[in-house]
Amino acid sequence: MSPTAPPWDMALYARAWAFAAEWHADQTSASADPQRPLSYLHHLASVAAEVTWGLASTPGADGNLAVQCALLHDTLEDTPVSVELLTRHFGSGVASGVQALSKNPSLPSRAAQMADSLRRILQQPVEIAMVKLGDRIANLYQVPHDWDAAQAQAYAVEAQGILQALGHANPALAARLAQHIAAFGRRPLDAADSALG
Repeated sequence: MSPTAPPWDMALYARAWAFAAEWHADQTSASADPQRPLSYLHHLASVAAEVTWGLASTPGADGNLAVQCALLHDTLEDTPVSVELLTRHFGSGVASGVQALSKNPSLPSRAAQMADSLRRILQQPVEIAMVKLGDRIANLYQVPHDWDAAQAQAYAVEAQGILQALGHANPALAARLAQHIAAFGRRPLDAADSALG
């Protein structure tokens, strides 16, 4: 018996992964252990894992849009990649989704940037909201080593706002986000926990 094909094209996934890996190659992300920073690719893979898990409960969703945006969601915000370059490589739908997922640094505060991004995400196909849910779930896997309790609490409150704004996009991902918000700050995720644990 042959396995069921996933609701996305593996060639498109591989192209997006290669592009993201090239542009994020030298970046790291904060971890619970200051001696062991994580490759930023860990974050991208985690977001993609969350989104592909969510797609399983969302018949009819555009898996190609979802997985490409999951892998590329930080390219505009954290690398020199331009909208034009993303459009040339992945098309206008992916570029528009990644642009909506990117904060506008010209706005005066983090709260204003988040509100603006959420507004733009809500104007996109539902798959873009799924990426944002997956992104925040992945960011809640563990508390960065240099955060205090107040920072962790503020981040959890911000995550609650994301859940309220976008949770309708995918109930399964919304439930995972709610679980991670509740647990955030109580313990770092240990090495035995998986991206879908």
